[in-house]
Amino acid sequence: MTGDEIVSLGDKHLGEPYVLGTLVPKDDADYKGPWDCAEFVSWLYYQTFGKLYGCANNHGNPHTADAYSDYWGRDANKLGHIITIEEAKSTPGAVILRLAGNGEIGHIVVSDGNGGTVEAHGKEDGIINSVVDGRRWDMGILVPGVTYHPSPTLPFTPPSIVIHRLTSPYMVSPEVGKIQTELTRRGFDTGGIDNVFGEQTYQAVKLFQDSVGLNPDGEVSALTAAALDI
Repeated sequence: MTGDEIVSLGDKHLGEPYVLGTLVPKDDADYKGPWDCAEFVSWLYYQTFGKLYGCANNHGNPHTADAYSDYWGRDANKLGHIITIEEAKSTPGAVILRLAGNGEIGHIVVSDGNGGTVEAHGKEDGIINSVVDGRRWDMGILVPGVTYHPSPTLPFTPPSIVIHRLTSPYMVSPEVGKIQTELTRRGFDTGGIDNVFGEQTYQAVKLFQDSVGLNPDGEVSALTAAALDI
């Protein structure tokens, strides 16, 4: 029951499909997809050490248990051990989480301990290996009962651009106007071009991301900006 085993199992599923909101039977060792990000990570952990984690009911039926990124955040605060992104980046099997909030979409990955990840990324590419750096994260997580073998701590490089997203108060800038202009040009209604990243712009971003196979989290990171030609 080691973090290295979790990474190894995840890598065996590279290339399998992604469907947002799919329900994965955690007790099915032969499952080959489709996955979404939280379902994939919870399945990996159940298969490796036989316990539900990051699910609506961690004591329920593993065949029907519903996993979600914010349930992982809940369990990290109540049951697990929160660590820095640098520590998680250097620890095989550690979880790295971007919270969703307000019932929306976050993202969750497993660290390979060398700065990389194994994750259910989006419907365009499915299960992939990617990187930790250059992305927005909220926390690293270790799960009790799993033995981890951390490497020397690696530095974390945060995103090199401002990630435009729904915040309170709303983000306001000419860059938001550029996002709105490109979304509108592609047929996604932002409610007008007013330089304000509000609810309607957020929903338009999600619809655009889903249309091009990106994780529809409503955040304009480097991948989404590139897809918008910004």
